[in-house]
Amino acid sequence: MNTAHQQDRAWADEAVRRINAESNRSADTHLYSMPLPAHWGVQLYLKDESTHRTGSLKHRLARSLFLFGLVNGWIREGTTIVEASSGSTAVSEAYFAQLLGLPFIAVMTRTTSREKIALIEQFGGSCHLVDHASEVYAAAADLASSTGGHYMDQFTYAERATDWRGNNNIAESIFGQLALEEHPVPHWVVVGAGTGGTSATIGRYLRYHRHPTRLAVVDPENSAFYPGWLASQSDGGTLAAGTAPAAPAAGLPSRIEGIGRPRMEPSFVPAVIDHMIRVPDAASVAAMRHLREHAGLHAGPSTGTNLWGVWQLIAEMVAEGRRGSIVTLICDAGDRYAGNYYNAEWLAAHGLDPEPHEATLREFFDRGVWPA
Repeated sequence: MNTAHQQDRAWADEAVRRINAESNRSADTHLYSMPLPAHWGVQLYLKDESTHRTGSLKHRLARSLFLFGLVNGWIREGTTIVEASSGSTAVSEAYFAQLLGLPFIAVMTRTTSREKIALIEQFGGSCHLVDHASEVYAAAADLASSTGGHYMDQFTYAERATDWRGNNNIAESIFGQLALEEHPVPHWVVVGAGTGGTSATIGRYLRYHRHPTRLAVVDPENSAFYPGWLASQSDGGTLAAGTAPAAPAAGLPSRIEGIGRPRMEPSFVPAVIDHMIRVPDAASVAAMRHLREHAGLHAGPSTGTNLWGVWQLIAEMVAEGRRGSIVTLICDAGDRYAGNYYNAEWLAAHGLDPEPHEATLREFFDRGVWPA
């Protein structure tokens, strides 16, 4: 083994140690029980991923992507890390790049919240802004090439960088925390899809461990995931990831940061998903605001997307007299969105009126029946 190769291995060994040590110092995220009317017979649990050091669900993904890059020999001492991200993944990757002493560049749209950009810069990263979501892929690849760096490509590698069998992934954590509950095996797990990695991990875990739990994925307006999943159902579940059916609404970018994509991403695995629900963007905002009023939990809009789907599934369980539990995620904290989704002027400027959907939620909680 030559000296340069030995030095590369020694640096990579130390990098893996640092990342594993960071994980070892970290406690698991909380699983909250949300108060619901007792006569409904349904328990709702919220896995609060906002309590990670970098404030979101993407902390897990960033850790896995760095380890994946290191063990594959793609990340070396001095490598510039480049990522295409709408914000939260970039925040988490900036943190891990700083931990390893590596430069980091995030490629994102100009509409990304200022709060997220500030967090990326706080962790030593820099931001490269583009006009449209469809431009981030090529821009990130070009930057990685021009800097001699590594394009992390979360949209390709998210589904393979995490061990879906267990190894303290999010699914194993959820089931461990539910062990002493009245209904320890949930009827549904509900998540959104940005890369598709979380739904792929949970869906595979459920099948591997032979749980009867069903996986529901919620999807915002304009995203290609929902029509892609529908196409996969008619095609026997074999639609290839990375291919797109007819683009919804001309492939417009999602207005809900962190989830929804203008194309089917390689990490999105339709065959492990039991049910999908398309959620209006204004309904995501309404459910996000309702969570704060009802439970005092301050979350971002992708959490609202999760909850809009959750409330419909709970209404079905109540109507069927089915007792059990449902689990969903708090993806990140609401303080990252003070200037947009919690700002009435910003909502009006973007044509988002959550009030009719808030009325739907009030009626649901009054009657226990989802309005027709």
